[in-house]
Amino acid sequence: MTSLAQILLFILDIAYFFLVAHIIMSWLINFDVLNLRQPLVAQIWYGLNRILEPVYAPLRRILPSAGGIDFSPIVLFIGIYALRVVINNNLYN
Repeated sequence: MTSLAQILLFILDIAYFFLVAHIIMSWLINFDVLNLRQPLVAQIWYGLNRILEPVYAPLRRILPSAGGIDFSPIVLFIGIYALRVVINNNLYN
């Protein structure tokens, strides 16, 4: 059971990394630090969008409209953290 919990924690760590990379890239793109006309930046951006959009879409349907502010990454961030806490607390029981 411990190895299954460790695998789940590893998957959550990867999801956390993708989420942080997506948030930072969105800020850099919006503040014109990164340009989507650069092939490498565009590939990374569209790849992260394809990975995270299936998770964001159901959250966006549930969350109320906030005037152009997308709270789905924050909710996902809290969800990943909560799952990590639950797995860590039940790992050694």
